[in-house]
Amino acid sequence: MGNDPHAMASRMAVRRKPEWDRYTVAELSIVVPTFNEAQNVPLVVTRLADALANIRWEVIFVDDNSPDGTAGVARDIARSDPRVRCIRRIGRRGLAGACIEGLLASSASAVAVMDGDLQHDETLLPRMLESIRQGADLVIGTRFALGGAAHRGLSALRHMSSQFATQTAKRVLGVEISDPMSGFFMMRRDLFDAVAASLSTQGFKVLLDIVVSSPQRLAIVELPYEFRSRRFGDSKLDTLVVFEFLGLLVAKLSADWLSIRFVLFALIGTTGLFVHLLVLREVLSLGIDFVWAQTSAAFAAMTSNFVLNNRLTYRDRRLRGIAAIKGLLTFYAVCSVGTIANVGVAHWVYGSRSVWWLAGTAGAIMGVVFNYAASSVLTWRRS
Repeated sequence: MGNDPHAMASRMAVRRKPEWDRYTVAELSIVVPTFNEAQNVPLVVTRLADALANIRWEVIFVDDNSPDGTAGVARDIARSDPRVRCIRRIGRRGLAGACIEGLLASSASAVAVMDGDLQHDETLLPRMLESIRQGADLVIGTRFALGGAAHRGLSALRHMSSQFATQTAKRVLGVEISDPMSGFFMMRRDLFDAVAASLSTQGFKVLLDIVVSSPQRLAIVELPYEFRSRRFGDSKLDTLVVFEFLGLLVAKLSADWLSIRFVLFALIGTTGLFVHLLVLREVLSLGIDFVWAQTSAAFAAMTSNFVLNNRLTYRDRRLRGIAAIKGLLTFYAVCSVGTIANVGVAHWVYGSRSVWWLAGTAGAIMGVVFNYAASSVLTWRRS
């Protein structure tokens, strides 16, 4: 009972009264995207209240319909504390999309994003707000420079991955900040409005997207903090995040002409080629006829592509149970027709130009575009 989040919310309602009434406009909105963070929500509110005692603030929890009742815990607190708000998203998933939706729901002059897992240092928020008051456009909590630290909150693998992503973003996109992967930042609300339409709702790294997509050069301040260990729950980051990061890089390099979702779909299609060749070699080694071996390899690659796309590219529309089986069957059908489109276009190009690599490339592109468009409508259609 000691860790029951609903009981903690009730105790907070009795113990803590808001320092300003519900008709006072907040100067600062803190957006906290959540998924299965019911135990952390009361602690986040308590810590914000302590850190922001002399500031007019509000916190907006944006919850992706957590099965652990995170939204209900936030609403329990909000009933007695007007500084707490909750947006419950149904049929929509993803950290970047949650952040964007929460930031757009704010009416404060300054908006901040922080995680709901207590790893970000909320005591830094007053200094961040003071920097905004003094003219900064964007203030970033950094783990990797100026005395910041990440050794407690990141595993060795995550630390190495974050450093690699940081260096890649700097070199490829020309980003000149120490921690572009940070999920802890604050900015002027009017500047966020100016960039919001250009942001992708997919992925985890909304800060990098904001910096790269901003139509004007931002006055950026970086403040160091120590990244803490998670107290409750599990990390929502997995090894597939690297694909989302690569997708964001390609999308931004193409000036958003290519969507992140399409780039991810194409990247996963590339992994399917390796699966195809691996299975083909193994089946042929068993002495099976090439036609049957090729067919087996094709279905293995399509299955691999479906699983990865379901987990990553269409994370916000992820299919489960019977829906996943139906989706797999429609994906087989889509890819089969896509192969016909691939061959048809390649044959047409080869007949007119007789350049094998040009014909093959044109066919492959046609196949990817067709599979992406058709699977978006038929396999992962919006409910």
